Amino acid sequence: MKILVTGSNGFIGRNLIAELANKGLNDVLCYDIDTDINLLDRYCKECEFVFHLAGINRPQNQEEFMQGNFDFTSSLLTNLKKHGNKAPVLITSSTQAALDNPYGKSKKAGEDLMFSYGKENEVKVFVYRLHNVFGKWCRPNYNSAVATFCHQIANDLPVTINDPNVDMNLVYIDDVIAEFIDCLNNRQSTNDKIMYISRVFSVKLGRIAEMLYDFKETRNSLQVPDMSDNFTKALYSTYLSYLPKEQFSYPLKMNIDHRGSFTEVLKSADRGQISVNISKPHIIKGNHWHHTKNEKFLVVSGKGVIRFRQINGDEIIEYYVSGDKLEVVDIPVGYTHNIENLGETDMVTLMWVNEIYDAQKPDTFFETV
Repeated sequence: MKILVTGSNGFIGRNLIAELANKGLNDVLCYDIDTDINLLDRYCKECEFVFHLAGINRPQNQEEFMQGNFDFTSSLLTNLKKHGNKAPVLITSSTQAALDNPYGKSKKAGEDLMFSYGKENEVKVFVYRLHNVFGKWCRPNYNSAVATFCHQIANDLPVTINDPNVDMNLVYIDDVIAEFIDCLNNRQSTNDKIMYISRVFSVKLGRIAEMLYDFKETRNSLQVPDMSDNFTKALYSTYLSYLPKEQFSYPLKMNIDHRGSFTEVLKSADRGQISVNISKPHIIKGNHWHHTKNEKFLVVSGKGVIRFRQINGDEIIEYYVSGDKLEVVDIPVGYTHNIENLGETDMVTLMWVNEIYDAQKPDTFFETV
């Protein structure tokens, strides 16, 4: 299938083309503002589906709104009609099409033209009015507050918010692309109905900035954001895509002594924390028990033994562990336990505990196994 994508170098276009390639659809005819205009005629003859994403939203003068958002759409449809090409067409509009401003009027004119073209030529058309779209590869300091905030905060630059109580209606780029590809595959069009992305996030502008600052702080607190919230998950992924290339990594605090080291890696309010424990050869660590705190140990390198004894019993239980056979060992409450490195090299253990360490309530009591 040959797919024509106008606005191919734009934010939505780049994401769409990448996902089309993921699905094995590589025969994409890319058209953007710097493409040879003579190619448009050939593309309109060959294409079997059109994603019309091109448009103007930051012109030097208001007349360019109509030129970029209506005139080019008209030229595209004229070329398709000339070749008798009845390929379905999906066009991106904006919720501002409902507003009485130059940009909105140009988008509304493009919508009306598309609907008329669909009816007159018996062609399936998909007219999407998009809310503010956010996600990776969106250009900062252009027309997206989310992209601008992500760029500024990730690069330690100031953020200006005139009114933090402004309500933002946002759609995530992955949701947009998923629905667009569904149109491509299913082609269920209602030629007289405006379409919208089904999942919309409504968030105050000030709250978005607060969340992004919290994301930045996670490198110090090690606390992972609440990924069960769909907006938090999408915004965090977006924020990470704006990190400066030299700042992808960050150091952790290694608590080092003669026995080895212990390093906290990740923390979560409802999922506890993950740490890495390194034990020197023949070192024993632990010899304590917990009332409610429970753990999981996974030796990923080296070999050793994890020992247990119920605090009011005599039986010692041993589990031999090795990085050669990855095996999780649960640490039940009420059992004093330790871990000993039986090898001649450092033993590395990944440890999970069900709560973040609280020095005021450690729930950890010394008792040798």
